Amino acid sequence: MRSNRAKVRAGVSMAATLPMIAGALAFGISAAHAADTPARDALAGTKPAWATAKADKGATADNAQVKARVYLAGRDQAGLAAYAKAVSDPSSPLYGKYLSAKKAQARFGATKAQVAAVKSWLKSAGLQVTEVTSHYVAVSGDVAAAEKAFGTQLHNFTKGSKTYRAPAKTASAPAGLQGAVLTVTGLDNAPHKSTHDEQLPPPDAVFKNSGPFSSYFGSNIATTLPDAYGQKIPYAIKGYTGKQLRAAYGAGDYTGKNVRIAITDAYASPTIAFDAGKYALKHGDAAWKTGQLHQVLPNNYTKTKECGAAGWYGEETLDVEAVHAVAPAADVTYVGAASCFDDDLLDSLSKVVDNHLADIVSNSWGDIEANQTPDLAAAYDQVFQLGAVQGIGFYFSSGDNGDEVANTGTKQVDTPANSAWVTAVGGTSLAVGKGDTYQWETGWGTEKAVLSADGKSWTNFPGAFTSGAGGGTSKTVAQPYYQKGVVPDSLAKANSADGNRVVPDIAAIADPNTGFLVGQTQTFPDGSQQYSEYRIGGTSLAAPVIAAVQALAQEAHGGKAIGFANPSIYAKYGKKGVFHDVTDNPTGSGLAEARIDFVNGFDASGGLATSVRSLGKDSSLSAVKGYDDVTGVGSPAGGYVQSFRRH
Repeated sequence: MRSNRAKVRAGVSMAATLPMIAGALAFGISAAHAADTPARDALAGTKPAWATAKADKGATADNAQVKARVYLAGRDQAGLAAYAKAVSDPSSPLYGKYLSAKKAQARFGATKAQVAAVKSWLKSAGLQVTEVTSHYVAVSGDVAAAEKAFGTQLHNFTKGSKTYRAPAKTASAPAGLQGAVLTVTGLDNAPHKSTHDEQLPPPDAVFKNSGPFSSYFGSNIATTLPDAYGQKIPYAIKGYTGKQLRAAYGAGDYTGKNVRIAITDAYASPTIAFDAGKYALKHGDAAWKTGQLHQVLPNNYTKTKECGAAGWYGEETLDVEAVHAVAPAADVTYVGAASCFDDDLLDSLSKVVDNHLADIVSNSWGDIEANQTPDLAAAYDQVFQLGAVQGIGFYFSSGDNGDEVANTGTKQVDTPANSAWVTAVGGTSLAVGKGDTYQWETGWGTEKAVLSADGKSWTNFPGAFTSGAGGGTSKTVAQPYYQKGVVPDSLAKANSADGNRVVPDIAAIADPNTGFLVGQTQTFPDGSQQYSEYRIGGTSLAAPVIAAVQALAQEAHGGKAIGFANPSIYAKYGKKGVFHDVTDNPTGSGLAEARIDFVNGFDASGGLATSVRSLGKDSSLSAVKGYDDVTGVGSPAGGYVQSFRRH
């Protein structure tokens, strides 16, 4: 998976060599020079792809300041990946033989000697050590010191319309450290931040949906509006509730009892406990029990303006309420990051792993693969692998912009969903009928056309692409073993003859036109703070829904953690009744809904906008029979949860 890791030199006794190295470095002499061999180990991937000769604008000033993190490879990097694979693979004799957080750190974490050697090296170059954790050593200092430490000049490069600092060549560490360094981040100062994948404006200001609505799919037909695909179409639903989603995805009598789910996002909603409690009461979900919802928050928040902090409140609200609606007895821990930047999001994931806060982690955020750098990919993968050896599975939304061409001009997938060590969750449009019966799903992809001025037709029907489930073939991540034999070569080998990771792995409801109803305290035009409800979607919805379904599956599994689920998910592919095989046009006649929106997002005073939303039209991506790059193996069917029962 995410390649370009620092190499670990096998067959060398770390304990024997590191004290000597630390002593040499403490005096400002590199261990390499002490041995009269100036060898260094490249930290592959630390020079970003955009730092080209053509974009080079010259050296960065020596006195400019740098803040960096030196991530520690640990004592057995290759062993960590191997054990993570073995305990996650149902065909392995080590399947399910997880380690405790303490034992995982003792077996794979960095030694005290490694940490001491890394600190000495960094200090000898003139950098100040500002923080030391089990994962990294943070440093600050000027460019001259950073260049000395990492064996590369730092230059200014143009990236788009802006200029950023980056290494002029791949950074390196002294070979005498014997592979103790995994990677370094922060040498380039281009923004590395994530967005949350929800299909609504930031809900710090009130947002409401206008009716008419359907209460279930097709319950209210728009008889006065023009036809679409040769027939009258239904109004969009008001928003599905937990009862409807549990029925659609085969929850049965399972509730997630004694299963722990963590949710990571940036920041924290100040009204989450009130909102989640009121929503559950209004919609027939089980009441939250005392101590069932926890929050683990940083001491301080940063970059609130750059990240639009209030917009993340709606993300947390959606995730918490969706998880509880589908798995009402599961214990939920919300872990808020200090910002939407990668270092802070990595810290939140590390808190879950280091303290084993949950077995299932829902993550509804990400960025495009082009913005991912291999140094960060390595740091993320290490956390995912440390989670896997403990029986912790990570679920990431696949994105909301389809193939990303309309959004970025380039066909690409999203990250961290592209990691081979996480479960990437794609999206569907879901039809739940009368009596909570599952009717069908399409791949989530929306085209929108507006009502003509005379009200007799749809202008330029079916209209332009607006949003859809992220998916496709990675350009950077090798094909994982569990996808071989399931993912068609036409997808796996789209970018390389050797094959690459294809996203997503599994899917659930995401289309905001067939979305989920949430309740949140919002700011109204008069300045008051009031609880209100609105329909929402995006793969931000799909990820917590799948996380909740996994909690039901873990309960069926006798409470035993499922851990990194992809090997199990792909092993069940093709078995009868386990997955809904989602296709784009399940009825064969074309599918659409009518939607009425408040122009001002709140009430009719600013007018109404009428549109038709066609379903199953996800940019260049297609949901077809079998595995596809919109829905993966499909969505959980009635037999999915039951398939995890221990016999």
